[in-house]
Amino acid sequence: MTTAFPESQPPLRVVAQHARTAARTLRSLSTERKVDGLLALAAELRARESQILAANAQDVAAAQAAGLPSAMVDRLRLTSPGLQAMASDVEAVASLSDPVGETTPEQLLPSGIRVSTRRVPLGVLGVIYESRPNVTVDVAALALMSGNAVILRGGKETVRSNAALEEAIQAALHSKGLPREAVQVVRDPARERMLELLRLDDLVDAIIPRGGAALHRFCVENATVPVIVGGIGVVHLYLDGSFTRDPDDVRRAAEVIQNAKVQKPSACNALDTLLIDRAALPALPRIAQQLAASGVDLRADPEVLSGLSAAGIQAHPAQSADYGQEFLALTMSLKVVSGLDEALDFIAAHGNHTDVILTRDPAQAQRFVQDVDSAAVMVNASPRFNDGGQLGLGAEVAISTQKLHARGPMGLRELTTTKWVVLGDGHIRA
Repeated sequence: MTTAFPESQPPLRVVAQHARTAARTLRSLSTERKVDGLLALAAELRARESQILAANAQDVAAAQAAGLPSAMVDRLRLTSPGLQAMASDVEAVASLSDPVGETTPEQLLPSGIRVSTRRVPLGVLGVIYESRPNVTVDVAALALMSGNAVILRGGKETVRSNAALEEAIQAALHSKGLPREAVQVVRDPARERMLELLRLDDLVDAIIPRGGAALHRFCVENATVPVIVGGIGVVHLYLDGSFTRDPDDVRRAAEVIQNAKVQKPSACNALDTLLIDRAALPALPRIAQQLAASGVDLRADPEVLSGLSAAGIQAHPAQSADYGQEFLALTMSLKVVSGLDEALDFIAAHGNHTDVILTRDPAQAQRFVQDVDSAAVMVNASPRFNDGGQLGLGAEVAISTQKLHARGPMGLRELTTTKWVVLGDGHIRA
């Protein structure tokens, strides 16, 4: 049985030094060797299914005994199909184009030097996350394919699962002659270890937190390593009156909104607030019926509440705190707006993650895309598509909601940077 004791690891500075050494090896690996390592990892996950699921079952039992919220337990739980999907996701990453080494066209400057830029790995990543053990594998795969070493710090509720996954990852790396230390899991869940990681700016190149707002704030306030903030924020959907004139469109709207809220309510790209054009109000009961039947707690403003009550649909009065709230559960707020202008103002005050418009008016759609300043903007599609796998990245390290370096789902290209390459022949600056 896999165990995970903090004392089984060296001090975190030593872990980071090993990662730095591994990163020097990884940055020069050929694409073929990286692909071989990923295919070995997929095979190792399948071969070790029973051990990994047994370790995860212990974590789930401990989480339930500790009274963790059901949404967190759901994020924590691994299943056989889920593990097989993780292995397939690793293979999907292996099939992606390798961005490392891409070079811009060379320019000959008046001084005689020739210049270009080349895409290179960031170096050593520190990824801090909660609950989801699948993040361990997703990040490991993306880091390896992009030539980065990574230090993974999961939550205390995933210690056994992550230890089992680390053993599988490192066994796969070793089998292909790659450094085990390319992927290391911090098995000590104490907050002091996380604080150490945040301050290893001489060894770690970027910190990427995945979790709630409190985790992101802790990282931003305590890190000396650059932090890429993401994965938190409110998801809005604006239902334009033009999308409810046809019964088929009302059905489509109901399906999109149902998918946005119910398919995976604990995900960061699940719908939080539905903004309804006043012209679309007559169609709302048809949409809300399906949500209520799925157990969604509807929190509505007075105008929406009145309409739902008249249709026999139970809802609760919305409080001011229900707007601008990331629920991560079967709860959503609803609000009437007097057209696109009011919707845009509301989203500007409360959004920055994923925002959607359902409309049949191309001008409305274009203005929404232009004016909404969020990591992802969608027209007539569920916000659940704001995901690395769904957007063709294979997987993601996080969904960045900041603007520097990367924004939106972070895949292979977002885990790289560029360096200038200058070629001369004894040239000197005049």
